[in-house]
Amino acid sequence: MLCCNKLLAADRPNIVWLLSEDNSKHFLKLFDEHGAETPNIADMARHGLRFEHAFSNAPVCSVARTTLMTGCYAPRIGSQFHRKSQVVPLPGDLKMFPAYLRAAGYYTTNNQKKDYNAEESADVWDESSRSASWRNRKEDQPFFHMQSFAQSHESSLHFDRQRMESGTQTSTQSVFIPPHHPDTPLFRFTYAHYLDRIGVIDRQIGNVLRQLEGDGVLEDTIVFYFGDHGGVLPGSKGYVNERGLHVPLVIRVPEKWQDLVGRTNGQAATGFVSFVDFGPTVLNLAGVDVPDEMDGRPFLGPNTSADEVDSRNEAFGHADRFDEKYDLVRSIRLGRWKYVRNYQPFNFDGLQNNYRYNCLAFQEWRTLYQQHRLDTIQRQFFETKPVEALYDLASDPYETQNLANSVEHTDTLLRLRSRLQQQLKAWPDLSFIPESELVEDGFANPTEFGAKNQQRIAKLIDIADLSLLPFDEAQAAILQAIESDDALQRYWALIAATSHGDAAAGLVSVVRKTSKEDSNRLVRTRAAEFLALVAGDDPSDVLKSVLSESESGVETLLILNSLVLLKDGATQCNIPFSSQWVTEAAKKQQEVQRRIEYLSP
Repeated sequence: MLCCNKLLAADRPNIVWLLSEDNSKHFLKLFDEHGAETPNIADMARHGLRFEHAFSNAPVCSVARTTLMTGCYAPRIGSQFHRKSQVVPLPGDLKMFPAYLRAAGYYTTNNQKKDYNAEESADVWDESSRSASWRNRKEDQPFFHMQSFAQSHESSLHFDRQRMESGTQTSTQSVFIPPHHPDTPLFRFTYAHYLDRIGVIDRQIGNVLRQLEGDGVLEDTIVFYFGDHGGVLPGSKGYVNERGLHVPLVIRVPEKWQDLVGRTNGQAATGFVSFVDFGPTVLNLAGVDVPDEMDGRPFLGPNTSADEVDSRNEAFGHADRFDEKYDLVRSIRLGRWKYVRNYQPFNFDGLQNNYRYNCLAFQEWRTLYQQHRLDTIQRQFFETKPVEALYDLASDPYETQNLANSVEHTDTLLRLRSRLQQQLKAWPDLSFIPESELVEDGFANPTEFGAKNQQRIAKLIDIADLSLLPFDEAQAAILQAIESDDALQRYWALIAATSHGDAAAGLVSVVRKTSKEDSNRLVRTRAAEFLALVAGDDPSDVLKSVLSESESGVETLLILNSLVLLKDGATQCNIPFSSQWVTEAAKKQQEVQRRIEYLSP
């Protein structure tokens, strides 16, 4: 049973969330020396708190916003795919957190973006629209208001060459180009243009603060400003690096509510907070009990202490499907250390995503790679990834030097690897079940499905982690899994084998048999993928066969991801693809259409 604590309605703070879309902390001078001046947001920090370590758990909007609304890790509740193939129900009786505020007497409004992957009950918002505001509440009624600003969205970088002629307010010569990007006029313009957009965001934040002040409620209101996830320069949005996950967070705290935060205004909070924590924090500030089904923990309000919050030093990240592009990457940040686990390392980061490549800088980056005009760091985006990576962010903030093979850092590597494995099994992580199977069997009740399949998922994670061993140590277990009665054990065994690359060439004869005879289309796809990448076999017949058999748009999308990988990756397979390979039923999937558009001559 949820209830208010001892705070009376008249004694509860108003709470406002102001979200800028698609920007990491790197673009505000308040957080990074290379960022834009944001005087309004900086003024909020002087009258409140700046959080130095705030993280989205996912580097894309629908997954991140669902996490904000639910307080749950997306891979646990089945909301991890962008864009959703199916809206999923929430665990048990859980609702999105504003519903609990409404039940406690708050007026809740959203202006206006939702973009959720989970079911929204009818009692979440009093109003959600372009005109939604706190102004329509009852007299003296406390309110929660959420407002999004799209001027920093990824689409703001989808300009044409003609736009570049009009220049930017920010000097293109003054911008900092991080080591992963080429230093070209186009990239300089793109950075400068985006810094200009951050200036627009700051002015809009200032406008809302003045509206609150004009309405006489600013000093009764705790105001959060944060990015809705990282981004959006190429290689950030959609990726679990710091540029995709590390967001700016500033919270303005009126003197009236200082006792709720336990800090002095103007301080920097150093503890780690993640999007799973934001909803529980609002409930706690409002005096509402946090539901047990939520994963996050409050970092402000009653029963929290500044010292305890500042001792928190752990954050998890996850990346799955983004539009038509599949991958499976997990990360953990523990203090200065960042561990990244690439479960399908052959899925290089620069794999085609039609929407991403609307950006001219994305296009130029790939062209320069194809022309062999990038340095070693800049090339990494288009090449096979390491199975695991370890970064020391204190000395390497842009994650360019992988320390995973450093003997000096073995203990740190094993500690973070083990902690991540423990967390994925505990959720359990539903992404180890292919999305097409979740659509068929799991999305009706994802958390119940996860509980029933927890041991199975743990086994699949163990099979996937065979790629962490030297191949001679992993070979017997991979072969055993390839011969399993469980199709998903065979599926992950083939992915682990492919991750070993040329070292796994001894499996070719076994996998050739699997590619022809296995009853599962995705297993045959992964077998064909292995044979093309490791043995140079032509995958066309297998891929044509499995596509022509599949009536599932999601399954077809998984198969087409492998086809694009083989076409554009290091193997450069000459696959004579025809849209006639794809069934009419599968073509109804929008993302399938995007792949067909890209693959068709």
